[in-house]
Amino acid sequence: MSASKPTILITGVTGQIGGDTLRQLRDDPTITLVAAVRSLDKAQSFDQQGIRTVTLDFDKEETLRPALEGIDRVLLVTGYTVDMLRQSKAFLDQAHQAGVSHIVHLGACGRDDTTVAHWAWHQLVERYIEWLGFSFTHLRPETFMQNLLSYGGTKVVQNGLIKQYVGGARLSWVDAEDVALVAAQALIHPERHMSKTYRLGYDAKSYDEIAHVMTQVLGKPFRYEAQAPEIFLEAMQNAGADMAYMHCVYDHYKRYAAYAIPGADEVFDNFPAITGLAATKWEAFVTKHRASFDY
Repeated sequence: MSASKPTILITGVTGQIGGDTLRQLRDDPTITLVAAVRSLDKAQSFDQQGIRTVTLDFDKEETLRPALEGIDRVLLVTGYTVDMLRQSKAFLDQAHQAGVSHIVHLGACGRDDTTVAHWAWHQLVERYIEWLGFSFTHLRPETFMQNLLSYGGTKVVQNGLIKQYVGGARLSWVDAEDVALVAAQALIHPERHMSKTYRLGYDAKSYDEIAHVMTQVLGKPFRYEAQAPEIFLEAMQNAGADMAYMHCVYDHYKRYAAYAIPGADEVFDNFPAITGLAATKWEAFVTKHRASFDY
């Protein structure tokens, strides 16, 4: 491992945050970038870009240590299932043995005292990272604006109608591309961002308010129709999703709708200091993705 040119491993490269972080770092000459892929087939597109790949499958523990050899810093992005707890522990144990120094962990929403189950799972991973003695940066993004583009492969906004499951609650929102910008900075400059927990949410709005923004920006009517959380649960069951995780999502939708999640609409002012940029607000997001929302 080289102190002058650190090697950074990005997991989740075929997903939103991992992929965006990889793109942010791709042309940085001060680092060696490595993309973790589950199979050789998935490596081809990265090979074509000149990005080194390693095979890493969170469900195949024998792939972890070889993938981590020579790695200095890691963006850890795990899947949205209860298996993330086992997967993260196994990965972190091997990263510790391999001499990885800094972990940037993509977590979830919430205050330290949250009892929303899948948010708390991520906080348990945070504590394990600290217990093993890594230098760390914990990222806690609030609700992704991209969730209105699609969720579970299904288009969310259709012909001006938004159907969601949180009643009239206001949520704190963040553009996933902004999360990737923060992750990139934490990976390039760990000395600036070590021992930090960054909550990332920069625009608080209800779905009714988002529909109003869409109407104003796109010049066509948009409206929100609140759905019972049970409809979501049934859809996830029919889709064959991991129901241990989706029951947690169902529960937190019910809590949102009952205004029973403290700080659900909290927003933060850390983004300019971390990135030197202004965080994305809903007006800019709708403008950027107008082709997806327009009808």
